Amino acid sequence: MSDGDAAEEIMCATYRALCSHGYADLTMQDIADESPKSKAALHYHYDSKHDLLCAFLDYLYERFVERTADIEAEDPLDELLALVDVVLQKSESEPEAFETALLEIRAQAPYEPGFRERLGRFETYLVEAFVEVLSRGRDDGTFVADVEPEETARFLVTVLTGASTERVTVGHSVESTRRMLRSYVRQHLLAESGALEA
Repeated sequence: MSDGDAAEEIMCATYRALCSHGYADLTMQDIADESPKSKAALHYHYDSKHDLLCAFLDYLYERFVERTADIEAEDPLDELLALVDVVLQKSESEPEAFETALLEIRAQAPYEPGFRERLGRFETYLVEAFVEVLSRGRDDGTFVADVEPEETARFLVTVLTGASTERVTVGHSVESTRRMLRSYVRQHLLAESGALEA
């Protein structure tokens, strides 16, 4: 088995273990139990559970970048809405147990620099993706001329992060967030009140 295959196997086992045990109670043995590898073999690749989870967050980041890179859109408006949908669909498609485990990891970020750095990469990437499409849309006349791409991008990311958190903590559907963001785009970002479906 190649190093790449071994890493993929460990990441998949980590995912399953997080779904079963959450973050707080997770052990290296739990991850080994979800994999053909022994606990000793896991420690050969990663010094600690913290190191393995940092690698797992890197793995999730790479998969997220791949998903957003696959977006095909005809114009900046379609691309903006598709990007929102990718984020919301990811939240909706993940098992609640896994989303809960990620929320637990996020809660540790103020105390764990490795977690904070990696979660920050997600936010930075998403903000930059929104900034790029908003800037392009402003330049070609799709969006209003006075739109502030950076400020608007950070607002969108904050709303999307909040929607994911509320789905896990209080069971709110992300559909209302999707509808409200589409309404926000129609009323505040579009240069012309075009036909944007609800």
